[in-house]
Amino acid sequence: MALTPSMFLIVCPLVFLAGLLDAIAGGGGLISLPAYLFAGIPIHFALGSNKLSSIAGTLVASCRYYKNKYVDMTLCLPCIAAALGGSALGTALTMRIDERYLQRLLLIILPVTAFYVFKKKNFDPPERALSRSRTILYAAVISFIIGGYDGFFGPGAGTFLILLYAGFAKIDPRIASGNAKFVNLASNLSALILFLINGRVLIPLGLCAALFSILGAYVGSGLVIRRGTRIIRYAILTVLTLLFVKVAYDTLFG
Repeated sequence: MALTPSMFLIVCPLVFLAGLLDAIAGGGGLISLPAYLFAGIPIHFALGSNKLSSIAGTLVASCRYYKNKYVDMTLCLPCIAAALGGSALGTALTMRIDERYLQRLLLIILPVTAFYVFKKKNFDPPERALSRSRTILYAAVISFIIGGYDGFFGPGAGTFLILLYAGFAKIDPRIASGNAKFVNLASNLSALILFLINGRVLIPLGLCAALFSILGAYVGSGLVIRRGTRIIRYAILTVLTLLFVKVAYDTLFG
């Protein structure tokens, strides 16, 4: 497929915004994937190229969270394994189930989730943490479920991971953000490999956009590290709003 300068001019700035948002609260794919489609790139090439650019940004954000001690690796490893299993199951299911049913369910889930985030006054560390074994168990179950969602449908998976890690597994929100990056990185990497094998990645565009994704991820993760958990709340509300609008539009007009 022939690439044009306009494709780079459309995709790269939007991928920067996607990387910034994704590093803070997940959901960067709500911006980056439509950017590829808006540039006139066929859906399969858009999906594959988007994986290449987004993985680069996620890797940088993951490393920065890890460097600043916002990743609990002993907790993260079983979550990665669980997410990979869930993602494989979700991908298998998506071949058999009409995604419109999930879209309609999300029209109920998203406003409820947004209300929960809005009602919650802050995202400070929990006053009463769970036992270590229960935290690992809850986080692994959450990772399996959201990994399945990511394989089946996808948008907002990182945001849901952060919310559930913090709300149910009682993990510090910044640790939840860091762990969510590693979990997303693992599941997305397996998808990228499949796209590459099937020749569905525009490598020059994907690599160029990856540089912008890296810059956005660096800026976004820095905002969380410097400004604490308050920014996570507002970013999550933004992502949930974008996701709700997208799902509503796809349901009504798709």
